[in-house]
Amino acid sequence: MNFGFVTKDNMSLLTDLYELTMAQVYFKKGMNKNAIFDFYIRPAKNRSYFINAGLEQLVYYLLNIKFTKDDIQYLRSTGLFEEDFLSYLKNFRFTGNLYAVEEGEVIFPNEPVVQVEAPIIEAQIIETFVINTLQHPILVATKAMRAYSVARGTVLVDFGLRRAHGTDAGMKAARASYIGGFAGTSNVLAGKEYGIPVFGTMAHSFILAHRDEVEAFKDFTSVYPENSVLLVDTYDTIQGVYNAVKAIRELGLKHFKGIRIDSGDILTLSKKAREILDREGFKDAIIIVSGGINEYKIKQLLDAGAPVDGWGVGTELVVSADLPYLDCAYKLVEYDGRPVMKFSTKKKTLPYKKQIYRIEKNGILGKDIITVYNEEVKGGIPLLKQVIKNGELVTELPSLGQIRQKAINSFQKLPDELKSIEKTIQFLPEVSPEIVRTMEELERQYRGGR
Repeated sequence: MNFGFVTKDNMSLLTDLYELTMAQVYFKKGMNKNAIFDFYIRPAKNRSYFINAGLEQLVYYLLNIKFTKDDIQYLRSTGLFEEDFLSYLKNFRFTGNLYAVEEGEVIFPNEPVVQVEAPIIEAQIIETFVINTLQHPILVATKAMRAYSVARGTVLVDFGLRRAHGTDAGMKAARASYIGGFAGTSNVLAGKEYGIPVFGTMAHSFILAHRDEVEAFKDFTSVYPENSVLLVDTYDTIQGVYNAVKAIRELGLKHFKGIRIDSGDILTLSKKAREILDREGFKDAIIIVSGGINEYKIKQLLDAGAPVDGWGVGTELVVSADLPYLDCAYKLVEYDGRPVMKFSTKKKTLPYKKQIYRIEKNGILGKDIITVYNEEVKGGIPLLKQVIKNGELVTELPSLGQIRQKAINSFQKLPDELKSIEKTIQFLPEVSPEIVRTMEELERQYRGGR
């Protein structure tokens, strides 16, 4: 059985058909001059900022993309492609340049987060993969950081693998949530592949498989005495807490890791559970909460004084429930040295190869300015850095731990009003006068030539 997983050998075909049909026309017409494309995010109604993520996967793709014999044969079988173009694809590789904002950096709408500079056939064929690869990690890393921003030092763990939209999304979400400040994931494969700490407790089925709750707790704790987080809400949550205490005492243990509550009135139950654990001599036992958790519920519960030590955040994290997709785009901004732009209503694009300069004051973000690439802004920090040059990696990619720390540091530099999860501020970058003049001139030329 073939599950259809994307691999190093077939990822070149993970593209929309029109990318290839356009590429063939470029090829046939001799149009393969240098092109520059921007990937950027349009404003969202409920996000003041985003956390950049997914770049490492994009780099891997660009360094390894190729069309295999099987790929060529499949394309031949469609009847849409001529042999001279298929011969071109046999030797296809990415030979261009990639400029990108570092993973973990705070980004804003309309900013060219990734800039591709390559012969237009190469730059066109990769469009779909670029958008597909960056959108979901940015969504999840941002959602995770929003939870981290209100968690007040409590532990956050990704519980979302089973609810993710497929295996690829589950892996990307584990990595992206770690970038966004989560302590780890329940996803064992992500732990292996990315070196992310893995966490787990038990399921209700484990309790139900036993004749009584105390027996279930004793069985689990006897195998994992130092790491037993006991799920107490299968039958009656408060009785479950007492049963957890009874099981620990019958095993002769003086300490255990803690309990997890997955349902019910979390505020009331967590307070009562804390009272019982403290009274019974288990003040070090932690309380973990899961079940429909998001940044809004975390803030609400902590504001109300819920004595929660950690959160299992699942479905709402991995699907970014309140913003399930990015209105993002990958647009041509320059071809053969000529600046180009779209004039579409509410979808105008910014011409030229660009740079983003970040202005900080006393360690706090002040504003971002988008300029033509060779412009300089005094005191500005350039965000777009070259990652690939002429098809070769030219910078050492940071570790996932370094990316995570960068995300946390970048978030801390935001003004307080941008950190809020309860209101949205459209923090849009300034655009340099040279770009604005070019936009006006291009539009005049277009309107005058009709």
